[in-house]
Amino acid sequence: MSVDHPAVARVSAALASAGINLSITHLSDSARTAAEAAEALGIEVGQVASSIVFKLPGGAPLLVITSGRHKVDTALVAQNLGVEKLHRADADFVREHSGFAIGGVSPLGWISKPEIILIDEALNDYDVVWAAAGHPHAVYPTSFAELIRCTGAKPMVVGE
Repeated sequence: MSVDHPAVARVSAALASAGINLSITHLSDSARTAAEAAEALGIEVGQVASSIVFKLPGGAPLLVITSGRHKVDTALVAQNLGVEKLHRADADFVREHSGFAIGGVSPLGWISKPEIILIDEALNDYDVVWAAAGHPHAVYPTSFAELIRCTGAKPMVVGE
């Protein structure tokens, strides 16, 4: 896996177009889960900005950028959005809308940007957070404020 991987290249281009000049970190071990990413990076699990995709009623994707220390409370998020419930998104749905495989979903570089993006307020507890960069072995450092600026995400309590 390298920067030549199409999904990683898409994230790299999205970062550049957002004015972010950094190099993507390539991990020798998988970072499919927040715990794996935290261990590989030597950071707290809460510093991992996991991009979780749900399906809204009507079929549109919802991206929730959550702290690795939280599980998304789907009932709470649905209530805050004023929808009946959130639906699980299967691997095909995630890839169709984001262009990424589960385990490497980045908050940037989607092939079809979701209308609604939420960000876990808990990520603001850290100066640096790490997000997936299009592949389970690729991550990049960022911040709560930078994620909001680059994605237009709405801050929300999404779990505990």
